Amino acid sequence: MYNKQIDIQEVVNFVSNCSPSTKLYIGCDSERLRVEGVWHADYITAVVVHINGNNGCKIFGAVDREREFEQRSNKPRMRLMNEVYRVANLYLELIEVIDNDIQVHLDINPDEMFGSSVVINEAVGYIKGMCNVIPMVKPGAFAASYAADRFKEVMGNRKAA
Repeated sequence: MYNKQIDIQEVVNFVSNCSPSTKLYIGCDSERLRVEGVWHADYITAVVVHINGNNGCKIFGAVDREREFEQRSNKPRMRLMNEVYRVANLYLELIEVIDNDIQVHLDINPDEMFGSSVVINEAVGYIKGMCNVIPMVKPGAFAASYAADRFKEVMGNRKAA
């Protein structure tokens, strides 16, 4: 398992070499898995730096594994809120040192057909209260839905190589 925290200074150094129109998108996704008969969750946090607002992007990320205590996998309230807490903490760290636009993305679908909808109100409310921004949710939350997944996939392939 790839375990590494996002180096905030590395993000700051990268962004400082970009124009003020550079945008940042942050998100977190999680994956539930069984390790030796015990449920765990891998939390994948991503910072997507959209260089100059139109020149491609660079992804910084981290993967953490924690024990999963939630019994109902179809309504993963605790795991989803852990994603929200991680994104809020990352936002608060970044906003202290970066002046660029930072958008918060949550891997939560407001459609009641999906299990993640159980936390939509508290997740959005938490981000509004802690970060003073309105978060993006699915389907527009690509930093959480796609970038975090891709980061874990790339790190898994690197480790296997």
